[in-house]
Amino acid sequence: MTLDSTTPDTTNTGTLDSGTVDSGTATGTGPAVMPVSVWATAQNAPTVQRRGRYHPDSVAHPAKMFPAIVQHAVATYTRPGDLVLDPMCGIGTTLVEALHLGRRAVGVEYETRWAELARTNIGLAHEAGIDLDAAVYTGDARKLPTLLPQELRGRVDLVITSPPYGDSVHGHVRVRAGQGVRKSNHRYGAVLDRGNLANVGLGRLLSGFTRILTGAAEYLAPGGHVVITARPWRQHAELVNLPAHLITCGTLAGLVPVERCVALLGRLSEGDLVARSSFFQRDFIVKQRAAGLPMHLIAHEDVVILRKPARCRSSLELKGFQDEPKCGSPLLSGVDPWVGKDSGGKAA
Repeated sequence: MTLDSTTPDTTNTGTLDSGTVDSGTATGTGPAVMPVSVWATAQNAPTVQRRGRYHPDSVAHPAKMFPAIVQHAVATYTRPGDLVLDPMCGIGTTLVEALHLGRRAVGVEYETRWAELARTNIGLAHEAGIDLDAAVYTGDARKLPTLLPQELRGRVDLVITSPPYGDSVHGHVRVRAGQGVRKSNHRYGAVLDRGNLANVGLGRLLSGFTRILTGAAEYLAPGGHVVITARPWRQHAELVNLPAHLITCGTLAGLVPVERCVALLGRLSEGDLVARSSFFQRDFIVKQRAAGLPMHLIAHEDVVILRKPARCRSSLELKGFQDEPKCGSPLLSGVDPWVGKDSGGKAA
């Protein structure tokens, strides 16, 4: 396939000019408004958001990003035809939603199981009639320069990703009479695999994520954005402010923090926020509060937005000239970097 920066502009989501975007409609006919810091990304349940776009096996992933979070980020920080990267793409939510919004996409995933499923989900998008380039590479995202095609350096418009919050999550729970509670799909890969950032301590997680952002910055176009979703969590009853740590990781990678937003995990209804939580989440909170810990149901993801400094003309200017190449990046006409490779250099 040929990756061409002159992909036709089939929809219009407005320009990122002077800090404004349009109302977010597909036609771009709404008035320009300032970006909001609260993203209403859970008006529909996650299963509804994924319906018809993902293989049924996708539900097994322990920590899937809400499609609506990706949709909001892509519509806000890119234009049709732009290139979106997720260096920890899981089942490919970022890639699939980017394709459905008219953007090209590339991802990297450490676990072979999820990388194959991400390719399957991309295939479903193509079967639905979306004729845009997308690829998934299997390998350690801390080594992005050895995984992604060199031709893509400086040409990614938006990076979207989320780090793991420890080695396990709620996953799927089944209760059977006489057998108690059984969990499944609640861990990232093999427990002893230290190559997986989910299985290392906070210090190594942050140093590894800094390496990932540093590598991603090499592929990001000047003025391009990085969107990271995360949330604080408690470790041995002590609150770990992961979003604040991730801002430090980004600055160490040479990126500039520009926004901090929240993406709702609950539904807004007549002024109320209806939490979408499992019985086990609620049970855990009740027990912790009874023990004296001031805990609440999680109703949002923190969203950290960073930007790569522009080296010449500002990215905001460039967004208004869709046919012009970004500074230092000639158009990719005739380049075919989309033959997927795994970490050993074999064709995927």
